[in-house]
Amino acid sequence: MNKFSIIPELWEFLKVRKKWWLAPILILLLLLGGLIILTQGSALAPFIYTLF
Repeated sequence: MNKFSIIPELWEFLKVRKKWWLAPILILLLLLGGLIILTQGSALAPFIYTLF
């Protein structure tokens, strides 16, 4: 099983169940997760972690 198979499944869920209000929440979570991963180990990490 592919670990990225959850993305198409989630998209299909949103389309079939008409749960479009979840899309902005998921996008925000992905962006924040990416921000934390990209700044990990950099000089900016302490400043970003204080936001949360």
